[in-house]
Parts: sequence; C-alpha cells; structure tokens
Amino acid sequence: MNPNENIVLTEAVFYTLLALHTPLHGYGIMQETKSMTGGRLVLSAGTLYGAISSMLDKGWIKALPGEEDSRRKEYVITDTGKQVARAELNRLHELVANGEKIINKTDIL
Repeated sequence: MNPNENIVLTEAVFYTLLALHTPLHGYGIMQETKSMTGGRLVLSAGTLYGAISSMLDKGWIKALPGEEDSRRKEYVITDTGKQVARAELNRLHELVANGEKIINKTDIL
C-alpha cells in the first residue's frame, strides 16, 4: 500500500476487514458485521462476495486453504489489509474530530 494513497473504504469493506482479523467464512463475516453494528449493517451475499473478490484482487485479504470437498472458504486479513484498515480508522478519527470541533463550537453560539 502506498502511504500517500488516499483510499476511502465503504462501510461494508471496512467492517469486513475488521471482522477478518479472525479467520471467517462468508456467513461468519455477515454475522460478525451484524453483531459489531448492533444489527444496523446487514450485508447481503452479493455485497459481501463482491467486496471479498475486490479485496482478494488487491491483496487485502487471502483465502485460507480448506478441505478439498468443502465449498466454504475461510478468509483472513493480510498485513496490507491491516494497513488499509488502520489508514481508514485514522481518516475516520480525523473526520470525527473535525466534526466535533465545528459542531460543538457552533452549538455554543
């Protein structure tokens, strides 16, 4: 990952990267994301598998070797994916800090 590259992640991709700090299969990712957001974000299979395909291509996640007769694949975040997730977290911290600074200032007036 180029440190000067400004990547903005969708919420689905960000939560998928967070979920994959522990190896999970697709359904497990959907359940973990739903749990992390208190049910607010429910990923559809199409959204999830589109995101997985894109993240595999970018090297942000990898598929783990599985049993040969199993169609269910487990995925895990890579070091590059961790860098991407960290950069997004930093971006979100900045966004919140600036929002609080402006909104709290105008609320006082």
